Amino acid sequence: MRLLVTGGAGFIGSNFIRYILNRNKEYYVINLDKLSYSGNLENLTDIEASDRYTFIKGDICDPEIFNDLEFDVIVNFAAESHVDRSILDAQPFLKTNIIGTHNLLEVALKRECLFIQISTDEVYGSIEEGSFTEDSPLRPNSPYAASKASADLLIRAYIKTHGIRAIITRCSNNYGPYQFPEKFIPLIIVNALTKKPIPVYGDGMNVRDWIFVEDHCRAIEAIIHKGMPGNIYNIGARQTHRNIEIVKMVLRIISEEIGVSEDELHGLIRFVEDRKGHDRRYSIDPSKIEKEAGWRPVVDFEEGLKKTVKWYIEHRQWWERVLTGEYQEYYEKQYGQRIRS
Repeated sequence: MRLLVTGGAGFIGSNFIRYILNRNKEYYVINLDKLSYSGNLENLTDIEASDRYTFIKGDICDPEIFNDLEFDVIVNFAAESHVDRSILDAQPFLKTNIIGTHNLLEVALKRECLFIQISTDEVYGSIEEGSFTEDSPLRPNSPYAASKASADLLIRAYIKTHGIRAIITRCSNNYGPYQFPEKFIPLIIVNALTKKPIPVYGDGMNVRDWIFVEDHCRAIEAIIHKGMPGNIYNIGARQTHRNIEIVKMVLRIISEEIGVSEDELHGLIRFVEDRKGHDRRYSIDPSKIEKEAGWRPVVDFEEGLKKTVKWYIEHRQWWERVLTGEYQEYYEKQYGQRIRS
């Protein structure tokens, strides 16, 4: 099977490529990534020499980039994905997440190949209690979530109008190795290891649904083989936690791993001005993928956090190289004034 994986140099995409190549010797992967600020080919140094792997630098917004490529399945990870960045400037999100998805749909229509859209639970918005199902209405509350919801609706239209074989997956918050340090859990880890303030939005009581990235990769593999075209599948591990609980769990693990006082690490926590339109609670019901594809998460949240913290401790050079240039400028713009005030 030949897979075109877009955005494969990013966090989830690179973990998926590694997982799928290691799992099955019959897979061939083309990784198409424009290498934006969060795309990092160092994520894939262990498999880049494989004769079943090819990297192509390119943008999904360029329709001609696909002309000479051969593949059976498109798995679309390519996206602008950080909510805070979408609040500062929504335009790149509209371009990549909507126009880019449209280009991929046109390719899937022409090639008659399977199209897997990696969407997000954020398209549903916030829920006070219970869990979202695939039939829940879309109520996005950030420009990022709105751009992903728009792409989902465009895919639905292509399924209904053109009959393309497409599947949408909506996953909860991922965490694990190779995640860009602007995201919540690696931000906690990196700032704790470098003794920098750890910013926590609002009162820290916002609730998120978490899944270890390899469990997500396993779910996508199950969808490729057992998912029904035209369907939507929620992917979640039923592991919801308040943000401040996550911070304290991570700091406890770091304290145990490197022998630093937990109280000293707690002293780095800074409650900062809340994010605009901040969703209060996410929770999704993964019953459909469990029943139809036989998938179940296997990594417990505590176990996953320990694996993640250990990886960042052991791969300090990786994230030290990441923490330069555009990311530092963004970090200062997003958090600098909040922490100082």
